[in-house]
Formats: sequence, structure tokens, C-alpha cells
Amino acid sequence: MSPDTLFTSANFFAMLGWIVLIISPLHKYLRNLVNTAVIPILLGALYAYLIIGYFGQAEGGFGSLQEVKSLFANDNVLLAGWVHYLAFDLWVGSWELGDSRKRGINHFIMIPCLLLTFMFGPIGLLLYLIIRSFITKKAVAHDNF
Repeated sequence: MSPDTLFTSANFFAMLGWIVLIISPLHKYLRNLVNTAVIPILLGALYAYLIIGYFGQAEGGFGSLQEVKSLFANDNVLLAGWVHYLAFDLWVGSWELGDSRKRGINHFIMIPCLLLTFMFGPIGLLLYLIIRSFITKKAVAHDNF
């Protein structure tokens, strides 16, 4: 498949995953689907395929901004980077939702967190962690994830 086709497919499945996260309280099956993390796993498999198949063919590296720019000049490596974002942001959104359910945080409060995680990853996670700390009256620490 071409990088453009894989890009379109990955975006479709990621968007489907985000829709499921947002509407999951409406149906038990969707709640269970969120818990399985099927879509992040599929995106992870696509990422592995791209890295194994194309990473060694690209110039550049991670030692400087210029090297990263050169690395991502390869369409397949650029796609791998994009899929990396899609998979991790969706995984974080899934974690946020599951964690919020365990802590009794209202789903409607979660929607802005999920939307921000979808669009701006770390900002959505930051908002969720602030809300979680405020609601639970506990500071966020690694040992209470």
C-alpha cells in the first residue's frame, strides 16, 4: 500500500477510536471496546511495519533538529512518526477515560480532556491530570496511576 493510502486508513481508524471514546458511555459494548485498546494495538502494528520496513532506508537521526528533519523527509518514516502520534494519543485518551471511570469522574467533564488529547496530546493529558487532582483531592504521582 502507498504511504498516502496507509495515512488515510490510519487516520480513519484513529478517528473511529476517538469517536468511540467520546460516545462510549452510551453503550456497554462500546465501553468494553474502549477497554480492549484494539485500535491503538492496530496502529502499533502499522508503526512496527513501517519502522521495520523503512527506518533503515532513511537518512538522518535524532541527534539534532536538522537530523530529525532529514529523517522525516522520507515519506514512510514521516508516516511512521504520524502513526506514532495517533497510537500514543489514542492510548493516552483510552487511559484517561478508564482512569476517570475508576475515580468516578463525570464523562461530560472528560470530553474536553479527550478532545484536547486528540488534537494536542500532552495538553489534554495535563488538563485531565489537573481535573483528576482537583476532584480526587490528591496530587498526581506515579504511584497512583
